[in-house]
Amino acid sequence: NLFAPAAIAFSIWGLIYLLLAAYILYQFGLFQKDKGLEKDELFNKIGIYFIISSLANISWIFSWHYNIIWLSVIFMLLLLFCLIKIADILKQEKFSFRDKVFIQTPFSVYFGWITVATIANITTFLVSIKWNGFGMSDSFWTVLILIIGSIIGISRMLKDKDMIYGLVFIWAYIGILIKHTSSSGFAGQYSNVIAAVIFCIFAFLISEALILKNKNKLLIED
Repeated sequence: NLFAPAAIAFSIWGLIYLLLAAYILYQFGLFQKDKGLEKDELFNKIGIYFIISSLANISWIFSWHYNIIWLSVIFMLLLLFCLIKIADILKQEKFSFRDKVFIQTPFSVYFGWITVATIANITTFLVSIKWNGFGMSDSFWTVLILIIGSIIGISRMLKDKDMIYGLVFIWAYIGILIKHTSSSGFAGQYSNVIAAVIFCIFAFLISEALILKNKNKLLIED
């Protein structure tokens, strides 16, 4: 699977679970300065999707562990759907700095990684069924998937004005770059994939700069 990143990229799961644990504690009142009705309503809106996403995550782990790849794709898509719904809810809210740290950030990181993971999971499924790619090379399809993935990521990042979501994509793409350039990975065999990854990383960095510029502009106007 030429889309899979280096092993170090998966360490982000530790960060995701820590952030989700912080969100759960925050939901129960820990770290909160004031617990108002509006916040409770927000937690209730998110709650059902968060529960379903957690069950989907657990189910994905088991299906992946037992090598039932087609089933893992279904659970991953369900997980992605829940995180899209949560992101749609959160983008309508105005958060304090504390709320951004304990509510928005955990789901931005989670959503970003699951977006990438869904693409990787589908490519793994295609590899597992020995899909021939209509006769086109694996590297061609990887380049295409990298570009499509970056378009999806940048579009969502700009739509939500979510820099953290974009940073997760950069992390994932750097992981893919490491896998393709390191001797323990593909050792530079696929120059077109390496070029595409670098191009996509720069595209993400430019998008991050645009969001930051717009945020600074709004602050100056305020």
